[in-house]
Amino acid sequence: MSGTGGAPADGGGTSPLPVDTLDMWGATAGLPEQVADAVGASAGLAGLPGRDRVENVVVLGMGGSGIAGDVLAATAAPFMAVPVSVVKGYQPPDFVGSGSLVFALSFSGNTEETLEAAGLAYEAGAALVVVSGGGELARLAEEWRVPVIPVPTGIPQPRAALGAMSVPPIVVLEEIGLFPGAGHWVAQAVEQLKRRRDELVRPKSVAEDLARRIGRTIPLVHSSEALGAAAALRWKAQINENAKSPAFFAVYPELCHNEVAGWGQHGDVTRQVISLVNLRHDAEHPQVARRFELVADVLREVVAGIIEVRAAGEGDLAQLLDLALIGDFVSLHLAAREEIDPGPIPVLDDIKRRLHES
Repeated sequence: MSGTGGAPADGGGTSPLPVDTLDMWGATAGLPEQVADAVGASAGLAGLPGRDRVENVVVLGMGGSGIAGDVLAATAAPFMAVPVSVVKGYQPPDFVGSGSLVFALSFSGNTEETLEAAGLAYEAGAALVVVSGGGELARLAEEWRVPVIPVPTGIPQPRAALGAMSVPPIVVLEEIGLFPGAGHWVAQAVEQLKRRRDELVRPKSVAEDLARRIGRTIPLVHSSEALGAAAALRWKAQINENAKSPAFFAVYPELCHNEVAGWGQHGDVTRQVISLVNLRHDAEHPQVARRFELVADVLREVVAGIIEVRAAGEGDLAQLLDLALIGDFVSLHLAAREEIDPGPIPVLDDIKRRLHES
C-alpha cells in the first residue's frame, strides 16, 4: 500500500485484538511498505548542504519521532566521518552552528520540545531538514525555506511511523555523501521486514508466544551496543504505549557496572513481577556475549523468566528494525491479552493539554 504507511495488501493477517480503534495492527504490519515508500519520498531533495559544509549531524525529536535519531545513531553514525548527536529536549548543543546539519523530526509538527530546539538551531545558522506531518514545524520550515519531507497521511500514531521517520535522514545522508551505500542497507531491511512481518501476522507467532511468556509481569529489556539500545528502547516504549504497561530497559556492558548489583535483595518480589528479555544481534562484542551468559546465571533465580530474542537480516539496520518489529507485535499481543485498545494514549494527551494551559 503506497503512501499510507498502513497494512500491506493482504491486510496484515487477522488481528487478534478485541478492540483496535486506530488499526494499530494494520499500521504495524505495514512497516516494510512504509520503509520502502520513505525512500522515494526522501530522494532528490533540493536545498541540502554540500558535504564539505557538514561538520556534525544533530537529530531533534521526541517519543515515536525521536526514536528515529536513535536508529540513525546506531546504523549510520559508525560509518560516518562526522559525529551524530541525538537531542530529546528543548535545546540543541552549544556547538550547533553553520557547520551543523540538523534534522527536526515531529510526526504532528507541534512537538514543543522539537519546535523550540529547531528554532534555536535555525537561529544558530544550522542547515535544517524537517520531517513532519504538518503543524507548526512545517509552517516554520516554509518560512525558513528549508527542505521538508512530509510524513504520509493515514498513519494513526507517531509510534506507528518508525519507517517514515527513520528512513528520510538516512537517505539524505547518503545523497550528500555522508553515508555511502545506505540504499543497499535500507533495501536489505525491507526484505527482512517482509519476511518477519509475514511470520508475525500469523496465529501462534513468536510474538504471541513471547507475550504469553511475559504475561502480566513487567518486562526488563536488555541488549547491547547502539543497535541494541535503540531496539530495547523501542520495546520499552511500545509496551508502555500499546499495552499501557510498565517496562524498562538497560544496555550492556554498562549494566554490568551497576544494575546487576541491585538484584542482591527482594528476589522474593522480583521473581513474581519481572521478566528479563534479552535482545541479541550480530554486532555484539564477544565479551558482551559472555556477559549475557554471566548475568543470566545471576538473575535466573530472581526473575520470573529469561526470554531471548535474536535478530535476523543482513546489516545493522535490518537487524535493528527486525527486533523493533517483533517488539511492536509483542506489545500488541500484550494489549490483546488484557483487552486494551492499543491506539489511544489519553494520559499523554492530557499532560500535553495541561502544559499548554499553564
